[in-house]
Amino acid sequence: MTDLICVGAIAGAYGVRGEIRLKSFCATPEDIADYSPLSTEDGSQSYTLTLGRPIKNGFSARLAGIATKEQADALRGTQLFARRDQLPSLPNDEYYHADLIGLDVVDTGGAPLGRVKSVQNHGASDLLEVYGAGLKNTVLLPFTLAAVPTVDLTAGRIVADPPEGLFE
Repeated sequence: MTDLICVGAIAGAYGVRGEIRLKSFCATPEDIADYSPLSTEDGSQSYTLTLGRPIKNGFSARLAGIATKEQADALRGTQLFARRDQLPSLPNDEYYHADLIGLDVVDTGGAPLGRVKSVQNHGASDLLEVYGAGLKNTVLLPFTLAAVPTVDLTAGRIVADPPEGLFE
């Protein structure tokens, strides 16, 4: 498990005075401000965040040290990370996406199915993108209790009971 969790991303400049467009990945989007200062993935940059008003697909925000539109535009696409110890602890049946990526996926008989490449959400529920040597393409496994009855972070694996024909 990594010590940094991605909590947001900069979508570009907002206005001409150094404000940014901020996308929050937090369950309660406004909570991103509670985890400030935020850093880049490699930890080379750290930013104190001041949340502005809600805008389409996120918030306007200010980062300490960013004063111009050009500086804000240069940060477009930058992912912002919080330290794990800043974040709330999760109930037993909830996981941070970063903890699921890279886990081995096995079926209920223990046969390997692949490895989690990413976690996606297209509105209905989370999907685990699984890749592996025996797969022509990645497979999107529904991240539901029926399809994924066991997540064992300690052992680094997920036990899946995929719908019929999904991994063929």
